[in-house]
Amino acid sequence: MLRRVLAARHVTPAELEPSLPRLIPVGTLPGIDAAVERLMRARADGERVVIVGDFDADGATATALMVRCLRAFGYGRVGFLVPDRLRFGYGLSPGVAEVAAVGGPGLLVTVDNGIASVEGVARAAALGLDVVVTDHHLPGTTLPAAAAITGPTVPGTTFASPSLCGVGVAFYVLAALGRALAAAGLCSAEVARRAVTAGLDLVALGTVADVVALDFNNRILVAEGLRRIRSGRCSPGIAALFAVAGRDTAAATAADLGFAIAPRLNAAGRLADMTVGVQCLLADDPARARTLAAQLHALNAERRELQARTEAEALALLGDLAELPRALDNAAVTLFDESWHPGIVGLVAGRLRERSGRPAVAFARDPGSGMLRGSARSVPGVHIRDCIAAALREVSDGAVRFGGHAMAAGLTLPEALLPGFRAALSAEVHRYDEVIAAGDAVWTDGPLDAADLTPEFAEVLAAAGPWGSAFPEPLFDNTFEVLREGVVGGSHLRLTVRHPGGGDPVGAIAFGMAARSPLPREARLVYRLEVDRWRQRRAAQLVVEAVLA
Repeated sequence: MLRRVLAARHVTPAELEPSLPRLIPVGTLPGIDAAVERLMRARADGERVVIVGDFDADGATATALMVRCLRAFGYGRVGFLVPDRLRFGYGLSPGVAEVAAVGGPGLLVTVDNGIASVEGVARAAALGLDVVVTDHHLPGTTLPAAAAITGPTVPGTTFASPSLCGVGVAFYVLAALGRALAAAGLCSAEVARRAVTAGLDLVALGTVADVVALDFNNRILVAEGLRRIRSGRCSPGIAALFAVAGRDTAAATAADLGFAIAPRLNAAGRLADMTVGVQCLLADDPARARTLAAQLHALNAERRELQARTEAEALALLGDLAELPRALDNAAVTLFDESWHPGIVGLVAGRLRERSGRPAVAFARDPGSGMLRGSARSVPGVHIRDCIAAALREVSDGAVRFGGHAMAAGLTLPEALLPGFRAALSAEVHRYDEVIAAGDAVWTDGPLDAADLTPEFAEVLAAAGPWGSAFPEPLFDNTFEVLREGVVGGSHLRLTVRHPGGGDPVGAIAFGMAARSPLPREARLVYRLEVDRWRQRRAAQLVVEAVLA
C-alpha cells in the first residue's frame, strides 16, 4: 500500500530518505554569490544591517532566521523591520525605506519580498542604503537596482527547486554565508553550521505555512525541522506556540505547523503588528516566549471571530450557494465590502474559493490610501497572478501595484476600477473553464482493506511524509456501515463505522459536516487515516474529508 501511495506521487527510490546531504547545493541558487559577497563586506566594515520582512508566517520565520544567524556569525548591529500592513502594505516600499534609514546608512536585506520593489530599492539607495534582495515571488517586468538579488525566480534561472519559499531562500543564503565566513577565518565552521541547522524549525514552519509545493527539496527542509522539534531542540518561541495550541512537540507533524502554529503566528500580521510574532520566534527566555505566544493565541481567537463574521457576510453577498455555479458561469468571485478588515481578506478569499470551486478575490478598504486592497486565491491550474496581470492591462495604465504567484496574489486598486477589473478578470478566468470544471473531481488513493485500519499503518503513512501542497497526504475511500453518529462542538460529526470486510468498529470525525447528518446507513467516505491519542488511548481514526454517498 505504501509503495502504491508513493508511486502515485512520482517518488523515486532516491527520495525515500529526506536528509540534509540530499539538498540541492546552496551555491546553485541564482544570485547567491553576489548576496554573500555583499553580506561579507557588511561584516568586515561593521555596517548596520536591517532585515526587512513580511507580515506572514513565511516572512516572520525568515526574518527571525536571518537575525538569529547573523548575530551568531558575529554581526554586531542587526535589527529588523516588518512593514505595517495598514500603513505601508506589502514589501520594501519607499515609505519602509525611509523608516529603515532613520538609523543611518547601512545594508537592508529583504526576506520574502523585494524582487518587485523597484521604487523601494531606489528610495533606499537615495538614502544611502544598499539592498540585498532574497525573495521567492515572481518579478515584474523590471528588476530593482539592488546590490544583489537571489532566489529561485530570478529571470533566466534553472534552479532545480522553483518552489523554495522565503525562509527557504534565507536558509540557502545563510548556509552559503556561514561557509564563506568560516573559509575566511571570520567564524568557526562549527558555530556557523550549528547556527544554520538550529534554525531548521523556523524553516519547516515557514515552508508549510506558505503552502508552497513540497517537492523533494522542500520535504527535506520540513522533515529536518520536524525532527528538531520532536527531539526538543526547537526554539523557545516555537515550543511556546505548540503549548498554547495544545499540540505535543514530541509528535509534531506538518499538519500541526500548518493548521495550529502558523495561524497563531499569522494573526499578528493580520490584526496587529508582526513584530510580536518575530519577537516570539527570537525569544531565548522560555518565560518571555510563553508570554508572547499567549498574545498571539489571543490575537488568533480575535481573528477567528472576525473571519467568521466576514465570511458570513461574503456568503450572504453571493446569495444562494446552490445557485452559485450557474450565477458565476465559471467566472471568478470578486467581492468588496466597506466594513471588511484588510488583514483577513486573504482568508475570506480562500474560503470563497473553497465554497465556489473558483478563483476568488476579496477586497477591503485601505485606511491609509482609501484605495481597495485585494487578496486573491486560486484553484489548481489557474495562475491567478497572471490572470490579474492580464485583467489589469485591460483596465489600468500600469500603475496598479500587484504581485504574487500561481495560487495566491494581492493588489491595490482604485475603487473606480473595480467594476472593470471584475469583468476583465472574469473574462480571463473563462479561458480556464475546462480546468475549473475538472476541479470538481475528488482524487483518492483508493480503498483500504479492513486489516489496514490500524494505528500502526497510520504511523507508517505519517512517517512517509511530510505531506503538504503538491505532495498530498494519502486519501482513501470506502463504503462503511454507519453504526453511530452524533454532533460534537456544534458543527462536527463524530461517527463509529464498520468496514464491510469486517474487523472492529472504527471511530471517525467529520469536521464541519454536522449539516450532513443523518448519514445513510451505508456511506461512502473519503478519509485520512490517523492515530487517535485522546486520553492516553491509541487507536486508528478516520478524518473524513468528503461524504460521497
